[in-house]
Amino acid sequence: MSAQPAEQRAHASQAPAAAAGEVALDIRDLHAWYGESHVLHGVDLQVPAGSTVCLLGRNGAGRSSTLRAIMGLTSARSGSVRVFGHDLARVAPHRIAGLGVGYCPEERGIFASLSTRENLLLPPLLRTGFEGLSLQEIDELFPNLKERARSPGSRLSGGEQQMLALARILRTGARLLLLDEISEGLAPVIVQALGRAIAALRDRGFSILLVEQNFHFSARLADHFYVMERGRIVEQFSREQLPGKREQLERLLGV
Repeated sequence: MSAQPAEQRAHASQAPAAAAGEVALDIRDLHAWYGESHVLHGVDLQVPAGSTVCLLGRNGAGRSSTLRAIMGLTSARSGSVRVFGHDLARVAPHRIAGLGVGYCPEERGIFASLSTRENLLLPPLLRTGFEGLSLQEIDELFPNLKERARSPGSRLSGGEQQMLALARILRTGARLLLLDEISEGLAPVIVQALGRAIAALRDRGFSILLVEQNFHFSARLADHFYVMERGRIVEQFSREQLPGKREQLERLLGV
């Protein structure tokens, strides 16, 4: 098979251009349960295609449960969840990735006995209408992973494991990224590197929903912010409105 022309490879690294007004993720009146525990209470949230949205809140507010409910990983849910216009009500959890969704949970799931490169080659390439990033593009985005290509997963630092977890979903063809607390517990230099990677992905046209407690990390990246308390959205605002929300955020988040 002949190699792809350079211009075609470059195009493959870009998420499909968003149509005006296209919504990557549309959540309406979302309720979710773990057993008998009612954890989400009517969540409404949107991620416009090509934008970065941050879901803020204290521990236990329901942010991670929102991502799990999107992926069908709670005991039950009700309400509407649509991804690029597809209703997820009757989509099995293992089929959701095929709609172009990449979920990076707090548990990184790195295979300790496999090398960095072998971990990257594990995910299947899905037919999502967008080719996943090539290994060369991953190396450019995460130079640390290129340097540690032959290192087993057990030898990677926490930050390198987080980069690898994100890199793996970028290989699949995902164009909506659900990222759960990717900066938590990492050294400032690694947090900065992850921030640069997310900014580069946003510039390529990826749609991103960040769950973060680190407001200072997300403030530089997000176009829109939602704040959760006790399973509900209690505030939302745009990046332009951020200067006027500082006092309120300090009260809600303790930042």
